[in-house]
Amino acid sequence: MNPIVQISLDLTNLEEALATATLARRAGVDWLEAGTPLILAEGLHGVRALRERFPGVPIIADLKTMDGGYLEAEMMAKAGATHVVVMARAHPETIKIVVKAGRDYGIKIMGDNLGCPDMVAGARQLEDLGCDYVIHHIGYDERRGIVAAGGKMPSPLDQLRAVVAAVSVPVQAVGGLTLEQAVRTPSYGAPLVVIGAPLAVDADAFRTADGNLEGTLKIICDRVHAYGDIPIINKKK
Repeated sequence: MNPIVQISLDLTNLEEALATATLARRAGVDWLEAGTPLILAEGLHGVRALRERFPGVPIIADLKTMDGGYLEAEMMAKAGATHVVVMARAHPETIKIVVKAGRDYGIKIMGDNLGCPDMVAGARQLEDLGCDYVIHHIGYDERRGIVAAGGKMPSPLDQLRAVVAAVSVPVQAVGGLTLEQAVRTPSYGAPLVVIGAPLAVDADAFRTADGNLEGTLKIICDRVHAYGDIPIINKKK
């Protein structure tokens, strides 16, 4: 598949999120994500506002669903989301019913392996249960806690090739990547490049980072799109 650039609107102010999304689209960003902070601050209203402003653009609702999955996915689909996120650490029944809601409402399901003791096995389970995409994710709190304790900063790049090799759905790598690292993830076989906190958004204040964000995003989009087709191998055939 052709690589996709997604911006995560990890913001708590809707007007700022809409303004950031507008410049991101001008720069060439393909998908818009209502990040978890925006979901918490604005909920369905935030997703509806993005859909009204950007008809036809894929919108990911980063719900991080752990329970009550069918209703959460249904509500976001009706608000205009095209993708929702369920966690691998949720009960398998939750993942299954989120996938069912996705089929019922014509949206895609992204499974997030954050917190899995075995990240590769977690990714494989998400695919086995029907998720359309895998998010390979090292969490914000996890990264900060490990470093605070004197450990080495973990990175999704550490196991990205193994995750990509284990599944036959597109993979996205998230968590503590530099801009340069994020842009390189298609070379690992992961075609979904997400730009968010702390790359385009201040990770501590959850507001748009200072500087020429639109220019930076344009460079990122040009570089990512230049990869061309990223093969997604169906390992189950």
